[in-house]
Amino acid sequence: MGYGELIIRSYDAQNDRGRVEDFERRCEVGPAKRVFLFTDTLGDPMCRIRNSPIYKMLVAELDSQLVGVIQGSIKLVTVHKPPNDLAKVGYILGLRVAPLYRRRRIGLSLVIKLEEWFIANDVDYGYMATEKDNEASVKLFVDKLGYAKFQTPTILVNPVGHRRFRISPNVELAKLKIEEAESIYRKFMSSAQFFPIDIGNILRNKLSLGTWAAYPRGESWGEVPSSWAMLSVWNSGELFKLRLGNAPFSCLMYTKGSRFIQKLLPCFKLPGIPDFFHPFGFYFIYGVYGKGPLSGKLVRTLCRFVHNMASSKSKDCKVIVTEVGGSDTSRLHIPHWKLLSCPEDLWCIKALKNEERENLHELTKTPPSRALFVDPRDV
Repeated sequence: MGYGELIIRSYDAQNDRGRVEDFERRCEVGPAKRVFLFTDTLGDPMCRIRNSPIYKMLVAELDSQLVGVIQGSIKLVTVHKPPNDLAKVGYILGLRVAPLYRRRRIGLSLVIKLEEWFIANDVDYGYMATEKDNEASVKLFVDKLGYAKFQTPTILVNPVGHRRFRISPNVELAKLKIEEAESIYRKFMSSAQFFPIDIGNILRNKLSLGTWAAYPRGESWGEVPSSWAMLSVWNSGELFKLRLGNAPFSCLMYTKGSRFIQKLLPCFKLPGIPDFFHPFGFYFIYGVYGKGPLSGKLVRTLCRFVHNMASSKSKDCKVIVTEVGGSDTSRLHIPHWKLLSCPEDLWCIKALKNEERENLHELTKTPPSRALFVDPRDV
């Protein structure tokens, strides 16, 4: 059976919006044999990249049929390499190929075309994130496209319940002004891998709900407390919704049963799984940082505060998500469920300029000694 010419072009909102939305609804996120997530982009297929400084979406057509999509964004970040610590990076996300058209090099062609756009925009490195056990994705990017395994961050997911967490009376919480938060991030996290130079734009974005600091009660924030911690919150649910698919019947029954028991016997305070089978939103915690002997406990207190905020102020926020570097000790203090979390996400990177290829070995082989900043616009 013959096929026509594969056409890859820029996304046209006027003509492609409905087709891409329908295409996304038919494509799951995650391996088909496991539990996966459906994404509802709320009428904007480019919602996940629209807040980035520079972005682009490509679509692939074969015989006038939409068979694939891919998205990319560009920004300036901290990347530890000589002679300076800055690099222009292009992030690849949202690669989808229609099930009936897979294994025909369509995904490969989409990535190559997006890389050409990166190169035209003077990008130093392209990078992407995938599940460590996603064999198809790893084979495409590492084996066929020459990407190198770079980082294995930890994704921590905690369900939002109706029961509020108790906040220790020994901890003082303060919401920071945007200018103050930006100044602190630049002072303490500007050396973190992939720290975005336009951090101020992120903090000022309407999706950023704010930045909070925690420190021991009785001490003064203005005089640098003996221990302190901070984090910021991004409302991803305003961009798109998620829905669980391919879940086993036992999971569905446990969800419904636990919610029934909670209502019937609230005094027992049994943990229940939120309803993930209908579209839901989530908060993303970013910029987690702390100093001092009590910083871990203060991070945990801040995470509990965010949970309480989500529980009381959001109707559809079902989970709180955080992603930190694999060697970041703060992950030990962030509340999460192992069932929902991913201990090793996989970031892969590729040098797009000849002069950067010599630095790639140092980037990928040197054990990460500094924090990793996960940009909420990349979620």
